Amino acid sequence: MSTKDWIEKDFYKVLGVSKDAKPDEIKKAFRKLARENHPDQNQNDPKAEQRFKDISEANSVLSDPAKRKEYDEARSLFGGGGFRFPGGGQGPSMEDLFRNAGGSGAGAASGNISDLFGNLFGGTSTRRTTTQRGPRRGQDIEGEATIDFTDAVEGVTVTMQTVSDEACGACSGTGAKSGTLPRVCPTCQGSGMETSTSGGVFAVSEPCHDCRGRGLIVEEPCPVCGGSGRGRSTRSMQVRIPAGVTDGQRIRIKGKGGAGENGGAPGDLYVLVHVRPHKLFGRKGDNLTLTVPVTFTEAALGAEVSVPTLNGQRVTLKLGPGTPNGRTFRVRGRGVHKNDGSTGDLLVTVEVQVPNQLNDTAKEALESFAAALGDADPRSSLYA
Repeated sequence: MSTKDWIEKDFYKVLGVSKDAKPDEIKKAFRKLARENHPDQNQNDPKAEQRFKDISEANSVLSDPAKRKEYDEARSLFGGGGFRFPGGGQGPSMEDLFRNAGGSGAGAASGNISDLFGNLFGGTSTRRTTTQRGPRRGQDIEGEATIDFTDAVEGVTVTMQTVSDEACGACSGTGAKSGTLPRVCPTCQGSGMETSTSGGVFAVSEPCHDCRGRGLIVEEPCPVCGGSGRGRSTRSMQVRIPAGVTDGQRIRIKGKGGAGENGGAPGDLYVLVHVRPHKLFGRKGDNLTLTVPVTFTEAALGAEVSVPTLNGQRVTLKLGPGTPNGRTFRVRGRGVHKNDGSTGDLLVTVEVQVPNQLNDTAKEALESFAAALGDADPRSSLYA
């Protein structure tokens, strides 16, 4: 982006803050807008993606006191779109200044525009600056847990074995062989980061190429960790699986990941949950499902049948006379515990059982039953 484009942008307006906004106000506004316009939350939305880029650009300038000061001074020089000369008059327009930035001649507007602003834009040179190496957040860890169907519905605490990168025990995290010490990286002066700018105010920070982001140079690497300063650590922890978790769900346990560096916060633990199927019950959202066999007589005459629930208690289901096969009854409050404290229902579907063997007495009774019904054809509607 050209210097002209950079100056013409109102970064305060982009973030929706005043020109005298405090750093905390700028940070709060940026975080709010970044969440709303993040590409992950607005997939296939090019406008949101562009807004996110504009917001990030504005924050990169206004959150840096030095850049913000230079930006404010540069904007004041071009108030109203024209360069303000010391005498109070208005000389060539900003368009004219940038059009002739590379030219030469007499007058206040002649010469290269970089001469007017000194180190504000850095011309076309590339510079390296160092930043103080601050706390580094620990890595996230992933694990898997297999639980019973009942535990998934009601919630359960499980013991998990996790493996993460911790400080190497042999070198205490320095990466140097016992009896030696690493030295501060002369390139980044111990910050672990390099910041380069080229052709404008846009800075790109990246890990230092010489120390690979550690800020230290190891002359004699630790033979245990190979100089990385990190070692594999296995530990056991108690993890709470919330009620209502589904098979294949990935849950996040905050702060249970790898340890941070330089006082940084620990990472998170992500657990992929597998649920064993139940021999009787199924699940449909927050409701449990159950199929209950009933006899032809119970369905035809009506009956009260006892059905189990997941916690082992029984409830009585009342069938009305003429209950058809496949009818579903709802038992309130016997389903899955929800996040809001309520509970889903138990959906009971009746399955009419037809006897595959009949003794003579039962056969005669059914023949008498059929004669009493008459010759009504239940399939007549199919040919109407």
